[in-house]
Amino acid sequence: MTQFAVSWRLSRGRFVTEVKDLNQAQLNWRIYPGSLSIGEMALHVAGVEVSFVSQLTGTALDDLASRLKASATEGVVNENPFPFTPEEITPELVASALALAESMTQPVIDNPSPEVLEKELVSALGPVITGEGALARFAFHPGYHQGQAYQIKNAPGFPA
Repeated sequence: MTQFAVSWRLSRGRFVTEVKDLNQAQLNWRIYPGSLSIGEMALHVAGVEVSFVSQLTGTALDDLASRLKASATEGVVNENPFPFTPEEITPELVASALALAESMTQPVIDNPSPEVLEKELVSALGPVITGEGALARFAFHPGYHQGQAYQIKNAPGFPA
């Protein structure tokens, strides 16, 4: 197991713990207009993993995985609509999206080949990075959103 994997498991585990028991209203609540909901953040976290891993491995994506890949950027780093509606963002969808992304990511981050580490891909924020750069981003990305989710859950007006 790589050091990337150790950090990713810690960061991602804390994120999953933060969001796993939320109901649909809580997943879709916005702290302010235009912000991401916790449910959108969860799909975005899964989407970044699906996006990077599919680029690194050449994996073909089904409809759900394609929509998750789009949630890496759409409605997050641009003004386009988010690929999932609030009606679709349920605890079940969030759990299945995070599980799918984990199943794709874990074998790659645990034991990346030299080809994967050296492969170039387009980051969600635009720059070209290597596979090693993608794995480094996996290590902190869920933790970044875990902190946001924690703040949202403790904001006045968050649904009980």
